[in-house]
Amino acid sequence: MSEAVTATPRHDSAERRRATYQDVLDAPPHRVAEIVDGVLYTQPRPAMPHALASSRLGGELTGPFDRGRGGPGGWWIIDEPELHLGEDILVPDLAGWRRERMPEFPDAAYVTLAPDWVCEVLSPSTRRLDLQGKRPICAREDVGHLWLIEPSDHTFEAFELREGRWVLTATAKDAEPVCVPPFDAVTFSLGDLWP
Repeated sequence: MSEAVTATPRHDSAERRRATYQDVLDAPPHRVAEIVDGVLYTQPRPAMPHALASSRLGGELTGPFDRGRGGPGGWWIIDEPELHLGEDILVPDLAGWRRERMPEFPDAAYVTLAPDWVCEVLSPSTRRLDLQGKRPICAREDVGHLWLIEPSDHTFEAFELREGRWVLTATAKDAEPVCVPPFDAVTFSLGDLWP
C-alpha cells in the first residue's frame, strides 16, 4: 500500500506562504517533492508496477528516439526530470525534448525549458495531482503531447495540445499496439509495460 501525497496546509490565500525551491530541497530525501500553484506536494517513490511501466516505456522510446537505434533519433528522453516552469516545479515520470529545441543536454539539477512530451504513470496516490494540478501546467507551458499510463487497469491515453486544450488522440488497453505521435515512427505492445 502506498502513502498518500501530502501537501503543505492551505490557509487563507492572504496568509498562505507560497512554497519555494528551498522547500523542495528541504523535503525528505526519500520523497519526490513538487510545487504546484504555490503548494509543496511530496509523495513516496512509486510502487513497483508504476516504476516498471515507466522504466519499460522509457526503454521502448530511448533506443529509437533518443539514441536513433531503429528509429529517427532527435530526442532527449529522461526519467523523472525536475522541471522548473515559472513558479511551478514538476517531476513527471518521463519527459522528452526535441533536440532541435534543446540541442545541448543541460548540466544542471533541473530544466527550465518545457518538454515537448510528458508521460505520467497514474497511481491512486498521485492521480488527482497529475490530472488536476500538473496537466493544466503542461498546457500553460505549451507541452505538445501528454501520455497517461494506468498500470492498475493496463490502459494508455494520448493527448495532443490544440489551441490550449488537451484533445484525446489515442487509447489502448492490455497488449494492444501503440503507435502514437510524437513517437509514431515505431510501434510497441502496451503489454510490454506490465509484469
